[in-house]
Amino acid sequence: MISPETGLAGLFAASFAAATLLPMPSEAALYGFLQLHPELAWTAIAVATLGNTAGGMTTYLVGRWIATKKPAKHLETVERFGAPALVLAWLPLIGEALVLAAGWLKLNWIAAAGFQMLGRFLRYVVVAGVGS
Repeated sequence: MISPETGLAGLFAASFAAATLLPMPSEAALYGFLQLHPELAWTAIAVATLGNTAGGMTTYLVGRWIATKKPAKHLETVERFGAPALVLAWLPLIGEALVLAAGWLKLNWIAAAGFQMLGRFLRYVVVAGVGS
């Protein structure tokens, strides 16, 4: 059996990678961890949220870097709604484009991180089935 510490490190890594342009299901990693350690649900949700948000902020930084290179997808959505649009950052493909656009627009990084974290946290709570 995998130790909780090793499992949490793997969960963080999987969640981080899934928030970049790598097609990985971080929800599956969370679900798998919770099958082994259901007593650590809130810890696992926190670790997955932090890893996924950190990965999202990496995409945000890439957006800032390419801002002078070419326009980003979903730029109009982020221009219209600002950082709150990043609550949807957890959505596959669209989420990464929103975060990339936020970086391209150089939105406030604290607001970008906060709204991403909120959306990602809520998704993981639903996936974990906490409170049901």
